[in-house]
Amino acid sequence: MKRILSIQDISCLGRCSQTVALPVISAMGTECVILPTAVLSTHTMFQGFTVKDLSDQIRPVADHWEKEQIHFDAVYTGYLASAEQIEDVCDVFRRFREKDTLIFVDPAMADHGKLYPAFGPEFPAEMAKVCAMADIVIPNLTEACLLTETPYPEEYDEAFIKALLKKLCAMGAKKAVLTGVGFQSGELGVMAYDPEKEEYFTYFSRQLPTSYHGTGDLFSSTCIGAMMDGSSLEDALKIAVDYTVECIRITAEGGHEKYYGVEFERAIPYLLRRMGKI
Repeated sequence: MKRILSIQDISCLGRCSQTVALPVISAMGTECVILPTAVLSTHTMFQGFTVKDLSDQIRPVADHWEKEQIHFDAVYTGYLASAEQIEDVCDVFRRFREKDTLIFVDPAMADHGKLYPAFGPEFPAEMAKVCAMADIVIPNLTEACLLTETPYPEEYDEAFIKALLKKLCAMGAKKAVLTGVGFQSGELGVMAYDPEKEEYFTYFSRQLPTSYHGTGDLFSSTCIGAMMDGSSLEDALKIAVDYTVECIRITAEGGHEKYYGVEFERAIPYLLRRMGKI
């Protein structure tokens, strides 16, 4: 069985980060090992959330795993709690990256044109150091603009997104994927770029008239899970788009509060059918 190391926070309530990565990746047939960067009472869109920074635990945990000679088929990073954690996470990459280890970075730090409340203006430059070591970097539009110091656009076209993807790869990432983009009314999906082949890839679905916190984490977890199951990046992105849309659809039909995230649990049978497992 393949093994993914997921480095991101535990938001105890709100369906995001580790509480999405662990069940989704496990359901897809891959072992998910977690390295929490922080424990939060809720995700950061709630008011007055509590947070316990776990920076002092990253290196001791990595030391133990290194002593035990643990191998990871992929290392997947999401929300990092502070700029101080950046070097520790890069150190984990250096220690556990083997020839067949995929480094998959979701620079979860911003959306809708602005940083998450916990981060200061210096954080994107720090996160760029993590992205530079990635085999695949998978930001949303806001994150990509912050990482590349590109002004956030109210409107964009395909040429703008292609240029942004090239900037991400110029930072050091081997491949780049932009999530939550579309070029026609009513569509939303992804665009990816492989600089070695000089090829772009797009996949879109219908844009539903609602959105939920945590869908980026769900998307990334599904993508890396599908890749560990043997899918190409392109096929994994298709699976991730389709599953995320299905989770949004199911949740919207139930009329539940957006802050609690999508009801991905109810859509896991769909995911397994989509992967051809049932």
